[in-house]
Amino acid sequence: MPQQLVVTAIGPDRTGIVSKLARLVTECNCNIIDSRMAIFGSEFTFIMLLAGDLPAISRIEYLLPALGLELDLTTMSKRTTGRPRTQVVAHYVLDYAGPDKVGTLGAITGLLASHNIYIGSLQSETTPMADNIKMRTQMTLELPEGVNAQQIETELSALMQQLGLHGRFMAQI
Repeated sequence: MPQQLVVTAIGPDRTGIVSKLARLVTECNCNIIDSRMAIFGSEFTFIMLLAGDLPAISRIEYLLPALGLELDLTTMSKRTTGRPRTQVVAHYVLDYAGPDKVGTLGAITGLLASHNIYIGSLQSETTPMADNIKMRTQMTLELPEGVNAQQIETELSALMQQLGLHGRFMAQI
């Protein structure tokens, strides 16, 4: 029976970290199903979803901490199962930008949560400007059955205007 394991790693950024983590996955006879990598400040961050049989998953759980020590990484792993799929009517992208203010992401995600809209991915970044800091965020969203996309667009537009943001909510093709 296939098993799944989420692995996270964070530490000082340097060349070769992904290669060494991927090599461990291969040596343990696991497969990387999904992964994300980013650099935050001077820190490398990596998250992977692995699949393998029970001995393979157990082996990587055993060997990962030693590799983490060798690479000066803080690592964590957690067993998981496949995500159950809900009835999704449509996929949308929400893209917005404007001044960076405390609470902006919380307000937007709160509105989405109030309509049971699933956030499939989220990427946000800030850019220092001469007079202030600008932020840009992009999310992929899954609208469940019964959610009116036009109503969501209206509510998001009103909230973005209130927060001084400009953006768009559009169907993903």
